[in-house]
Amino acid sequence: MSEVLLDRVVNVIEKNEQDEKDMIASLKEDYIVRAKAVAYIINANPEAEKDVDELKKIAKLMAVDEIHLLDATGKIYSGTIPEYYGYSFDSGEQMEYFKPMLEDKTLTMCQDVTPNTSEGKKIMYAITWDETGTRMIQVGIEPVRLLNEVKQNEMSSVVTNMPVYEGIRIFVADKESGKIYGATDFSDIGKKLDDIGITKKGDEEGKIFTGINEIDGENYRCSFYITGDYAVGIACSNSSNAESNTIALLIVGIYLTLAAVGIIYMYVKVNKAKIDELTGCLNRRAYKDDLSGISLASEFVYAALDVNGVKGVNDTLGHNAGDELIHGAVECMKQCFGSYGKVYRIGGDEFVSIIFVDESELKKIREDFDEVISHWSGAMVNKISISCGYVYSREKNWESFEEIASEADIRMYEAKEKYYSVEGRDRRK
Repeated sequence: MSEVLLDRVVNVIEKNEQDEKDMIASLKEDYIVRAKAVAYIINANPEAEKDVDELKKIAKLMAVDEIHLLDATGKIYSGTIPEYYGYSFDSGEQMEYFKPMLEDKTLTMCQDVTPNTSEGKKIMYAITWDETGTRMIQVGIEPVRLLNEVKQNEMSSVVTNMPVYEGIRIFVADKESGKIYGATDFSDIGKKLDDIGITKKGDEEGKIFTGINEIDGENYRCSFYITGDYAVGIACSNSSNAESNTIALLIVGIYLTLAAVGIIYMYVKVNKAKIDELTGCLNRRAYKDDLSGISLASEFVYAALDVNGVKGVNDTLGHNAGDELIHGAVECMKQCFGSYGKVYRIGGDEFVSIIFVDESELKKIREDFDEVISHWSGAMVNKISISCGYVYSREKNWESFEEIASEADIRMYEAKEKYYSVEGRDRRK
């Protein structure tokens, strides 16, 4: 019966993989648009054409990692990385991919993530001709900015949202490292299978491997199946009542069969009460429920976040503009934190994110968040500011989550006071 359920889970995961492929195709179109936008900016500002610093500013503005300008022969003559000057479509297999551009100036192209010719660095490139037809503009996006974390985020959402019954646990992990991308127990995400007591045996595509493993002090019979880059597993507690277990497996199996063909109504209806209506992110109820499943001994970061200036926007531009600001904040939070955990709206402009990363990873995430915020702009509001307070679970032996939340709030309000001080405003007004 567990193997039948395992088959249903694999169907859902493989469907999710197809959805991801569709998303990548959509992103490729977006990056071509960005390449065209860069071309327009340079045409409007000719001085930027050979100004590396100015081109770097444009790259930051367009949220790309590299910009290269190529002449009509396909040779790089300017861009954000002078070391690449002189490379051409004849320089190697990666660059040769774009040779059709020389034959058709109406063509735009976007390459899959590929090691580049110069350094072997994995990157995705999109390219277009400018309006004059005298040069090509190429933008490069590193995988970390692209979908490396998005895949984990998707898997986290897919598996965490599966129904859970006592005695049954579902895991999706990297088949090589064993890192858990998705689990019905939210606190397992980010750990490795070995960390929770599961020793993975065998890695042959399409093969099921089973065994008895001790998870959280209880024996489970585990069945795993390798599909693509994933090891998908079902763990059934040996202590659970066999008849109840079979019924639960049948019910979960039916749900997953429906999910595999795209029918998600049941999940939406059951979980609607945990979704914030304005933003679509999780609400305070979901926050409280999830906290009960996280151990203080686990490694995570608790982030308290507050959107600055919402009242002022409401008063001067109207509540629609204020709502746009809140939506923008959620977009930024999900983009930067969603790959590692969840985002909750716990009040009007107050949010919490719990992410399962270590202290060294947090530094890069914070930098990315600051960068994403600096680039955000809406139709009614042209910028956004978010005050943040971060607390690392391993800083000390915390007595409770309330203590962690309180410390995060203190740090967030210190950041908020600093923001209003720099702005020269009294936030109480």
